[in-house]
Amino acid sequence: MSKQSQFSRQVTLYRYQLPMDSGVIVREQRLLQREGYIIELYENEHGGLGECAPLPTFSYETLEQVEAQLLPILSTWQKTGEWPDFESLFPSVSFGLSAAKYELEQTLPQAGEYLVAPLCSGDPDELIPVFQNMADNDRQKVAKVKVGLYEPIRDGMLVNLFLESIPELNLRLDANRSWSLDKALKFAQYVTPELRRRITFLEEPCHTPDLSLEFARQTGIKIAWDETLQETIHTPKFNVTEFDVSNFFNDQLGALVIKPTLIGSIDRCIRLIDYAKAQGLQVVISSSLESTIGLTQLARLSAWQTPHQTPGLDTLQLFQSQLERSWPNSVLPMAFLSEQALIWRS
Repeated sequence: MSKQSQFSRQVTLYRYQLPMDSGVIVREQRLLQREGYIIELYENEHGGLGECAPLPTFSYETLEQVEAQLLPILSTWQKTGEWPDFESLFPSVSFGLSAAKYELEQTLPQAGEYLVAPLCSGDPDELIPVFQNMADNDRQKVAKVKVGLYEPIRDGMLVNLFLESIPELNLRLDANRSWSLDKALKFAQYVTPELRRRITFLEEPCHTPDLSLEFARQTGIKIAWDETLQETIHTPKFNVTEFDVSNFFNDQLGALVIKPTLIGSIDRCIRLIDYAKAQGLQVVISSSLESTIGLTQLARLSAWQTPHQTPGLDTLQLFQSQLERSWPNSVLPMAFLSEQALIWRS
């Protein structure tokens, strides 16, 4: 971003397209490219970027709706410097716009948490040495395993194998609401009870929140809310300090997984983080397949608001290139904003 004259405001809106790994499946839909918008703001001598990239099959808003909402907001800010009510915006717009605002005002710390929980997929015999050779650090050695894609018995045996083979390993599991209660319990039968304590949490094991809670009661395996969190906070008149927590924050819950692109503004995420911490819960900042612009901002948010907690940001491996900003030690080629579609500039 080039320097502008004092007190000037400049806005540029890009639409990006980045090729994905051919094997990326999002809720049974193949994702060949990631698309979204990048906001570039400049005021006085400071600049900020924000990524508004609704995730197909997860976000309620479309790319076309995002652009239609962004254009008048950006035009107003460029003319007056006034910000909208972030709570009234689509989640992806709210997150991206707030991230640009935080950077512009230099309130998002630069330090990031780039140590991620690796996502396990493939032959466990090949993955076990990877975990055994993970660098020592002050926090738990943690990895993530997607379950629910195969038979629950197979998943249970796989998880048990990981935990047996690497005594210091802790696992985060994600089932994406794939199981009935019977199938979830079948999975748990194949995980040795003594090893279950090293399952940090299992995200959304069953088709409904109530069934997931019952699974946790019967097995002692802590669960985490991801989709349930998104659905709850987007109900009418949601207020994090006033809604009924009896079915939401409880003894069976171990963590909240916060995906800002699906949740909303940074301020909203911070309120959720503070409230969850007060309930004694883990909070994990997680990716919604953002480019390296949004991904590095999530790493910075994680280091700032959830220090010593490994975020769920191991998604860059699914891309074929980075965008404008580099992720530490990534060997992927770099794409630049100047190469993306220019939507509006003023």
